[in-house]
Amino acid sequence: MVASARTEPRGSMAMELTIGDPALTARLERGMDASEERLRALAAEAQDPCVAEVAGHLFGPGGKRLRPLLALVGAEFGERARSSANRSTADPAATDPALADPSPAVEAAALAELVHVASLYHDDVMDQARTRRGVPSANARWGNTTAVLAGNWLLSKAAQLAAALGPEAIRLQSKVTNRLIMGQIRELVGPSDEDDPLSHYFTVVAGKSAALIAMALQLGAVRTGAPEHVVQTLAEYGEHLGIAFQISDDILDITSTSEVSGKEQGKDLAIGVASLPVLLALADERPEAGELRTLLTAATAGPEGAGLPRAVALLHRCGALAEARTVMHARLLRARTAANGLPDGPATRVLHALCDFVARRDH
Repeated sequence: MVASARTEPRGSMAMELTIGDPALTARLERGMDASEERLRALAAEAQDPCVAEVAGHLFGPGGKRLRPLLALVGAEFGERARSSANRSTADPAATDPALADPSPAVEAAALAELVHVASLYHDDVMDQARTRRGVPSANARWGNTTAVLAGNWLLSKAAQLAAALGPEAIRLQSKVTNRLIMGQIRELVGPSDEDDPLSHYFTVVAGKSAALIAMALQLGAVRTGAPEHVVQTLAEYGEHLGIAFQISDDILDITSTSEVSGKEQGKDLAIGVASLPVLLALADERPEAGELRTLLTAATAGPEGAGLPRAVALLHRCGALAEARTVMHARLLRARTAANGLPDGPATRVLHALCDFVARRDH
């Protein structure tokens, strides 16, 4: 049975991260609304109605829209944000949230989400996923070939949008697309006999997850004229946050129901994806490792996943989930350290609040 789509109010994550700053909350929420309108308009540009429907499939339901939000937060470090702050000091009327225009970053936010959704279409084909964001995945609804082509179409639209934003946006978009593809290939091929499985995991995650989050922050900052050292610090923060976010996803795959996560529970485990808890559980000679290895080798004991509950129980019992959380918190500490190098202000506080959000995400 397909889980019903989550109906979180748009902008709820922005509100959660900006408590005590109504002006910033309003600015981010307006930017999120505008970026979603832009995404729907981009999907509608397809000349074929079928392409438009498939391409826009994931722009409506569920999801926290993390990457567009990060692009908007990154834009807060640019010249527009500084000018707005100066106007607010000189003119109390300028503190009205309605006067703050988020439009310079809307295109950056839309670009970040275009690339992300394209990667989801491709991921779901590779993983044979049936749901995404609480609705049927594109491949489940239209087939693998259509889903792959729709993902390619979204990447082509992302390239067109980047070209309109200028050389730096083109560089960032092309670089992250390359990293995404290389990450997907490395995940598909798996580590060689000479590779350390944990090192291979972090290489894949850096390409598939961290690169996108870092790009979103950089795009927003570049779009509004942030200094180069700020752009690079945001990239460092995004890399560490992205790895921590993926580790939390790994944990949620094991611990969370589909109604909460919007994806099938234990899907990665069932298809043999080497998530961090699994790798940690298999890394030593603890008693549970042998049985867990047998279950995973047998694709969780058959096509119906009969061994999945047992594999989940073993991961809990052997302490691998607790170890994965420790690694996640270490990455969050590195993200916080990078954020400490940014100018103090509301946007930097949002980045710290986002670390808090990831830390409690699987609890």
